[in-house]
Amino acid sequence: MVENRKFGWIECICGSMFSGKSEELLRRIKRGVIAKQKVLLFKPSIDNRYDENRVSTHNGNSYDSISIEKSSDILNFVKDTKYDIIGIDEIQFFDNDIVKIINKLADDGIRVIVAGLDMDFKAEPFHPMPEIMAISEMVTKLHAVCNKCGKEASRSQRLINGKPAKYDDPIVVIGASESYEARCRHCHEIEESIDKKDTRETKPEDEKNS
Repeated sequence: MVENRKFGWIECICGSMFSGKSEELLRRIKRGVIAKQKVLLFKPSIDNRYDENRVSTHNGNSYDSISIEKSSDILNFVKDTKYDIIGIDEIQFFDNDIVKIINKLADDGIRVIVAGLDMDFKAEPFHPMPEIMAISEMVTKLHAVCNKCGKEASRSQRLINGKPAKYDDPIVVIGASESYEARCRHCHEIEESIDKKDTRETKPEDEKNS
């Protein structure tokens, strides 16, 4: 029989926008509060869509949080107090050090619950989420409903003036319903960049004559 077993693990909640990731994170956080556990919730300062000091969902639920610039700031808040649960929302926006930091928290006996996008608007892995998913004991992938066909949506469609974003647009742009939609694999669209179009449309004769 194993005695003095240490607690502490990582739970990762991932999926597209509008899939209920923050909602599920808050549900687990609030269950911890009901159980009289000591809880602390973080989010990146870049995410100030609803409230700077609260994690808020598209459905209007919210919970007090601490906005931080870089992942190492988390350790400053937990070094003098023993917490049972640490929650982190929009974890994909943090630097790569977040991986070793949440690993350390779990090793120290803390239940770590994180939520974030697993893919960017191009439907490519949103680092450091792949690394976080790999070290997590539990991974929950949530789905939204496709805005175009109504099927299961796993991707985040970025729209600029109502049109799909271009492939070479910047990864990080914080938006709400007016700039993003949930889409399934087959309805997800990415515009080619102008440079790619120009390269493809240039004829060999044009290149010789230039």
